[in-house]
Amino acid sequence: MKFENFRYERPNMQVFEKEFDHLLSEFENAGSADEQNLLIELINRLRADFESMVNIASIRYSIDATNPDYEKEQEFFDTQRPIFAGHEARFYHAILQSKFQKQLQERWGKHLFEIAAVKVLTFHPSIIEDLQRENHLISEYDKLRASAKIMFEGKERNLSDIIAFETSPDREVRKHASEAKWQFFADNAKEFDQIFNELVALRHDMAVRLGFSNFVQLGYKRMLRTDYNPYMVADYRRQVLEVIVPLAAKLRKRQAQRLGIDSLKYYDLSAVFKSGNPTPKGEPDWIVDNGVRMYEELSHETAEFFNFMLNSNLMDLVSKKGKVPGGYCTYIENYKAPFIFSNFNGTSHDINVLTHEVGHAFQVYMSRDIETPEYRWPTYEACEIHSMSMEFLTWPWMQMFFGEDTDKFKFEHLSGAVLFLPYGVTVDEFQHYVYENPKATPAERNRAWRQIEQKYQPWLDYDGNQYLNNGGFWQKQAHIYHTPFYYIDYTLAQVCAFQFWKKSLEDRKQALTDYINLCKLGGSKPFLQLVQSANLHSPFEDGCLQSVIQPVTHYLSEVNDMAL
Repeated sequence: MKFENFRYERPNMQVFEKEFDHLLSEFENAGSADEQNLLIELINRLRADFESMVNIASIRYSIDATNPDYEKEQEFFDTQRPIFAGHEARFYHAILQSKFQKQLQERWGKHLFEIAAVKVLTFHPSIIEDLQRENHLISEYDKLRASAKIMFEGKERNLSDIIAFETSPDREVRKHASEAKWQFFADNAKEFDQIFNELVALRHDMAVRLGFSNFVQLGYKRMLRTDYNPYMVADYRRQVLEVIVPLAAKLRKRQAQRLGIDSLKYYDLSAVFKSGNPTPKGEPDWIVDNGVRMYEELSHETAEFFNFMLNSNLMDLVSKKGKVPGGYCTYIENYKAPFIFSNFNGTSHDINVLTHEVGHAFQVYMSRDIETPEYRWPTYEACEIHSMSMEFLTWPWMQMFFGEDTDKFKFEHLSGAVLFLPYGVTVDEFQHYVYENPKATPAERNRAWRQIEQKYQPWLDYDGNQYLNNGGFWQKQAHIYHTPFYYIDYTLAQVCAFQFWKKSLEDRKQALTDYINLCKLGGSKPFLQLVQSANLHSPFEDGCLQSVIQPVTHYLSEVNDMAL
């Protein structure tokens, strides 16, 4: 069945709640583990129906945020998802109280009960209205970004379209493109601040009412981080500062030399080569056709998966008017169907989407038959291992997309992964500041961002751009608005992906075996246990970053990038 034929019907919440209440009451009064297991199955089917409708509505809204019908459905679920979360919290509480818990764990896995124990701490009926407001504010942020109409070179552009001009080999073009983009953010800075002010206040208040001292603790529990804590993350950021930042600074100096300029300005950062960045040598349909061949040759599992995605129209890839910026992968439970959303714009980013988001989709496809729905996805940092590692496992096929620019692409990709780590920890440290200082003013938050930015990215030169010099850059980062503390995840996963990259160069067959096995595990284990299962070293280990970055440094040092 194709995506456009997937059944969508707004849930009748009165019917849903009546059925849920009945099943939960039956569960609590059940006289055997077998009876409770059957009732869990029925409750899971009910949850799957609701979540499927949520995700279909969300996909439609992302594709066209200007459609009033899609906007109404998005608003409906912004209101109803917190109520649904309340029902799930009751379910988790019930299984934790079950006198047959040992037998239930044999069927559904021990980790479900670890997840449940965390989930019940993140919800109380008294915060439902706040959760609804939080969802509405996030939708306001998305709508504001989707509203961008940036006039550039005589044509109206959105935030995705303008990126292609920011990578231009012509310095004046990329300067003007960057200025135009950031002017949109500057013009709307007060509105971005108003949305975030309310989000921070809401989140802090919810945390206090749930018994936490601030939102940091609640935020970590929302992310289901059961095997590491903020202190371990802070120590990891220290390692990035000591090990990665000096290497990143050297890479930025090499970039300036390649571009033939004395020093990099903010509008130069996306321009990797003087002769122009590597770009795909064909249009979107051509990219997808090559993707079919790539995934058919990679493994029989990826071949089956990618053809399923293509034949079911489960990808919306090209940027267009009214479309929400960015990219993501989601999953429609009732159809066992991943969905990939992106904004192709003619840059190497298009190929990164075809590998990164496909990595997410492939993982959930491989986990689709796991009976416990909580295990379809792992936590975010583990999810990002699948996506970032897929980027590297597909390196042997990059010639198909980039032709004579293949060496350029590989250098850009690997060096870009290194350069990302300091930015990733910048976002994380900023979020800790925000929620440890919930009464900070917008100006104070911006100053904190700028100070943290200078700590981890000392090479940044905003060339007199007042908005950026005042610390406004963070307003473009959707994760900060959408999902607090979701960003360190990318950097932890990148360290794991570097290990898959190294392994793929040494023993490609073993690397692919470990990768597919990791995907099949889904979220049946917490992050550090999944890392161990994939035969990887934990990013938190002392010395891990140093050992992981050595082969990366060696590879990059061997490349004559001035000749590219």
